Amino acid sequence: MRVVIVDTYYDAFLNAHYAASRGLAGRPYTEQWRSLMDTRFGTADAYSFFLRELGHEAHELVINCRPLQEAWASESGLGRGRRGIRRGRKRLLQIALAQVAAFEPDVVYVQDLHVFQPDELRTLRAGGALLVGQLGTEPPVDRRLESFDLITTSLPQFVPWLRGAGIDAELLRIGFDHRVLDTVQQGGSRHGVVFIGSLLRPRWEAGIERIAWAAERVQVDLYGYGAETWPEASIVRQRYRGEAWGIDMYRLLARCAIALNRHGDVAGDYANNMRLYEATGMGALLITEHKRNLGELFEVGDEVIGYRSSDGLVDAIRYYVEHENERSRIALAGQRRTLSDHTYAKRMVELSSILSDRLG
Repeated sequence: MRVVIVDTYYDAFLNAHYAASRGLAGRPYTEQWRSLMDTRFGTADAYSFFLRELGHEAHELVINCRPLQEAWASESGLGRGRRGIRRGRKRLLQIALAQVAAFEPDVVYVQDLHVFQPDELRTLRAGGALLVGQLGTEPPVDRRLESFDLITTSLPQFVPWLRGAGIDAELLRIGFDHRVLDTVQQGGSRHGVVFIGSLLRPRWEAGIERIAWAAERVQVDLYGYGAETWPEASIVRQRYRGEAWGIDMYRLLARCAIALNRHGDVAGDYANNMRLYEATGMGALLITEHKRNLGELFEVGDEVIGYRSSDGLVDAIRYYVEHENERSRIALAGQRRTLSDHTYAKRMVELSSILSDRLG
C-alpha cells in the first residue's frame, strides 16, 4: 500500500524554524524535509515511519512550507512560481497536487480538512486513490466532508454523527512517538509545573482562564504562542516563558514534575488532545480535566490525575508538588501505559487495518 500523508504546520513554527536554521531554505528538498521531521513537531514523520515498518510505502508532505515545496518543484522540473503567485496559495496547491500525482498513492491521507476546497478534493480523487480525511477540529462548515471516501477522527462523538450523515468514519486516537525518548535525555530530578500550548485569544481564552487562575495561586510556567494577545499586566504575560515547539517541548516535559492540560471546546466531554500522550510519554505527571472517557485511556488517580474544577486543579498541583514519591509513582505508571497502549506504532497498525479493509 502506498500512502501519502498531506499535512500543514503552524506558520509561527515554520517561521521560527527557518529563522533559526540559517541557509536551510536553500538546501535540497530531502535535507529540508529531514530537518523539519527531526524537530518532532506535531506528528512529524510518525505516520510514514511506522507505516513503513509495516511494509507500506509512505511519505509526509508539508504543503504550506514554501521553501520546502519550492525545493521539490525545482528538483522535479516544475520550476519556480511566477512573480505574484510564488508566495500564494495557488502556487503551493499546484506543487502539492503534483507531489501527490508523482507518488502514485493508493491512499491520500489529508491531516488538515480545511486546506483543500471541494473542487480540489475532487482533483485528488481523480487519480483513483482512496481519499481519507482526519478530523480533529471543528468540522468544515461546507459540504467538503462528503468529498472524502473515509474520515478518521480522534473525537469519539463525531463517529456516529458522521455515519448518521452517510459518511464512512472510524475512530483513530492520537498517540505518542516513542522515538522521541531516543533523542531527549531522560533521568535526573524533575522540577516545576508547566503548561505548554496555545495562549491565543479569543480562541483559547476560556480554556486558558482556568490555567491562569491556577497560576495566580501556585507557580506555573506558561509556554506557547499567543501570549501577546493578553493584557500586559495579566498573569499569562507574567508567567510566560516563551515558545516551545517540537523537540523543545519534549525537553521541557522531560524536566518538569507536573504538566497541566486543558482541552478546546471541540473536545466536548471527551479527553482528546496530543498533550495527554506527550506529557505521559515523557514521564511527567499529567493533571488534566476529568473527561468522561479519561478512564478508558488511563487509570485516573493511578496513572494520571483528573480535575473537575479550578479549585480542584489548584489542590492537585499543591498536593503533588509536596508529595514527590507519590507523584513519581503515578507519572511512571502513566508513562508505562502510554508506551504500552498509546504509541503511533500501535495507531498505525490500526490505521493500516482500516485502510486495507477499504482498499479490499
